[in-house]
Amino acid sequence: MKRLGLIVNPVAGVGGRVGLKGSDGAEILRQALELGAVRDAPRRARLALERLARVRDHVEVVTWPAEMGADEARAAGFEPRVLGTFCGRPTWATAERAHGHDEAALGAAGEFVLTSPADTEQAARELLAAGVDLILFAGGDGTARNICNAVGHRVPVIGVPAGVKIHSAVYATTPAAAGDVAALFLHERPAAVRLREGEVMDIDEEAFRENRVSARLYGYLSIPYARGLTQSAKAGGVAGEERALSDVATDVIRDMDPDALYILGPGTTTRTIMTRLGLEKTLLGVDALLGGALAGRDVTEEDLLRLLKTHPVAHIVVTVIGGQGHIFGRGNQQISPAVIRLVGTAGITVIATQTKLLSLEGRPLLVDTGDAALDAELCGYVKVVTGLGERTMYKVGVETPAPLL
Repeated sequence: MKRLGLIVNPVAGVGGRVGLKGSDGAEILRQALELGAVRDAPRRARLALERLARVRDHVEVVTWPAEMGADEARAAGFEPRVLGTFCGRPTWATAERAHGHDEAALGAAGEFVLTSPADTEQAARELLAAGVDLILFAGGDGTARNICNAVGHRVPVIGVPAGVKIHSAVYATTPAAAGDVAALFLHERPAAVRLREGEVMDIDEEAFRENRVSARLYGYLSIPYARGLTQSAKAGGVAGEERALSDVATDVIRDMDPDALYILGPGTTTRTIMTRLGLEKTLLGVDALLGGALAGRDVTEEDLLRLLKTHPVAHIVVTVIGGQGHIFGRGNQQISPAVIRLVGTAGITVIATQTKLLSLEGRPLLVDTGDAALDAELCGYVKVVTGLGERTMYKVGVETPAPLL
């Protein structure tokens, strides 16, 4: 039997749809819950574990109590070995018995396990001591930092993307892909899955909320790599692309319907559109335009749903994350499945310079909205606006991994 270590950061990513651009810190977490944020990391962890069901007879899951792993392992059909303790603090399940499933009430009451970096690091150290062959963790870049601090290169890891910001190269492309990578590495074709170093990157969330990106390399983790299943690190822009960005912005503005609502995702590419219109863009948030004027700044999912009730004719403009290829599910969770379905897939415009597309080296654009049915609808080919009057047909979907010989 191989041993899979499992760590779930149950509050990773809760700040995404409510526009908080992260989940680090007790106050931000409480604010997110009071705004009605819903924890999605446990569900995403379960999706990964369900993909591992096919090797259940060959893998023992070793994990941490309650919502840090044990609950999701059991929900996916495993009988985990549970280590550690929360030192008498109430679990989220205990709070739910008192307050029901109202996330805002739970946050206001404070009766839940507020997982901390120390919890994650302690869990990782105990899993290492237990002799696990691989650690599967669900979280964001902060969680990756904690695990890097605790285990370094001493055990391979693979991340289930569940945070708001996923700059690190230690994650699978989707939760399901994380389960597939683990299955390949632990049982199906272990000799054929090579290990490589993945960068652990994180940003200063306070600076992030002030429209400043302050990214830092914190270290490296050893990860099992399978082409098409494991994502690359986020790549920054290329110097000298100002003209190309201006041409993309000009093209989008030229075709704008003055009576339609435009939802602009984060990034420097979409910021150029706002700059050309004489407006200030929330670089790391989502903004809305109507008739060339600002209809909503740094909006949440709830804000967008409210705007769409009164402006049903709408368009979504998103760009590509350099080096990774994601267009939904990384840093723009405010543009949720509910928002996308109201707008309709025909109302989505993808913009990127040719340089950014070439940096993907033929890999597809990726979607990870959290809604598998919607992700399937978004797969196929899309026209990417790459310049003034220029379009490039590009594949959207999950790349089939190369054969492991």
